[in-house]
Amino acid sequence: MVRRRLLHVAVLTPTGQWLVQDQPDGPVLVLPGPADVVALAATIQHRTRSTRSESR
Repeated sequence: MVRRRLLHVAVLTPTGQWLVQDQPDGPVLVLPGPADVVALAATIQHRTRSTRSESR
């Protein structure tokens, strides 16, 4: 997801939680598991695609 630029950074902690940041200057989110990371990325992708189609 970082490679596809949906997320700026995603780091797995030793406890199994994920530290995620969607923009370089955005807040760091603590997510409990990988499904939550995927859900966040899907939300960001949906928001990005919705915004792009409106500007066309």
